[in-house]
Amino acid sequence: MWKVLIADDEAIIREGIRESIDWNEFNMEVVAEAEDGEEALELALRHRVNVLFVDLSMPIMDGLTLMRHVREKLPNCHMIVITGYDEFSYAQEAIRLQVDDYLLKPTDPQRLREVVAKVKEKLEQEQKEKQYRELLTNQVQKHIHVLRQQFGMEWVAGRLTEEDIMGQLSLLGLSRSCPAQVVVIQWFSFKNQPIVSDRDRQLLLFAIEKAVSELLGDGEKIVFRDSNEFIVVISWKPISEEQCRQMETALKQHLHIRASVYIETVEGGMVGVATAYEKCKEQMVEESRLSPIVRRARQYIQKHFSQSDLTLESVAQFLNVSPVYLSRIIKQELGISFIHLLAKTRMEKAAELLLSTELPIHEIAERVGYDTQHYFSTAFKKAMGVSPNQYRRMHITNDSS
Repeated sequence: MWKVLIADDEAIIREGIRESIDWNEFNMEVVAEAEDGEEALELALRHRVNVLFVDLSMPIMDGLTLMRHVREKLPNCHMIVITGYDEFSYAQEAIRLQVDDYLLKPTDPQRLREVVAKVKEKLEQEQKEKQYRELLTNQVQKHIHVLRQQFGMEWVAGRLTEEDIMGQLSLLGLSRSCPAQVVVIQWFSFKNQPIVSDRDRQLLLFAIEKAVSELLGDGEKIVFRDSNEFIVVISWKPISEEQCRQMETALKQHLHIRASVYIETVEGGMVGVATAYEKCKEQMVEESRLSPIVRRARQYIQKHFSQSDLTLESVAQFLNVSPVYLSRIIKQELGISFIHLLAKTRMEKAAELLLSTELPIHEIAERVGYDTQHYFSTAFKKAMGVSPNQYRRMHITNDSS
């Protein structure tokens, strides 16, 4: 039953309201009465009342002050003002406090029934809406993984407005801040291990999604497959190139598939997720046009850039081609020289370490393949336009603002 409190300093008014109608008929019970505002507030909070009848003129604490406190502490409580004709201006202020209705003294039983009936309808509607929200929440939680995947597909496809995105993020319990990156994983089964059935393929896709989720750890993310069966990650936590390489290696070792990982930073707010996804696919197309030699050279550089003695000759020797041929084909297909490709890889890794760690500059220099801090700082400033320390300070300042 819904709980009712009657607050009026006149006992005859309280009795009139209490005895004028059959409260059971409205699924209500008068649980308490009060003759001043202070007592009424204490009783209202103690009983967590659903309905409050409140007189505007009461001792110790007046009705308006009482209603302000009740509205703050019990926001869903329905309040009905009891007032005399000469207090009508106060009743208008009460209306602004979102009271449901008002009753003029002396109370007319028929008018009281009408007011209580309306409040009952509101309470029933609120109860239905609460039950519906709980049911919806339970259904969402039960199917949260599938719903997040569907949301991810619509998001990267560019079919959602920013308003749609924010609403879905709230519904699915995801951060309403803008994601950091989008990752697209293209995978291939080895020729000697064909996938013989659709069931096998679905099991493999599920295994890839699970492996990727575990490899990326606890950071907030959505992992799903797109219409081309590429694995897509929308991540709120930055993913490093090293993590991308680890994913490629792990998928090869444990699931026996070859994978290429493409990553793009999200720019331009929520709708920028779709743009980052398209850029990843553009990378994929560009990569597919490269010769096997250039692809393997890039992969080798990504894995060994931290070696200070990495040279064109050592990469060519690993690939079993001549340095002259390797230099020419890299320039022809990538538009940059081997030296620029190696420097670019090292600078990208250095920038990542500057922002994601507190390592001193000399240690970052060593980790990206430079023998001295001076040589590294000179190369970094030439590539980025600022020194390593300035780059770190600049981005920390931007993040904090």
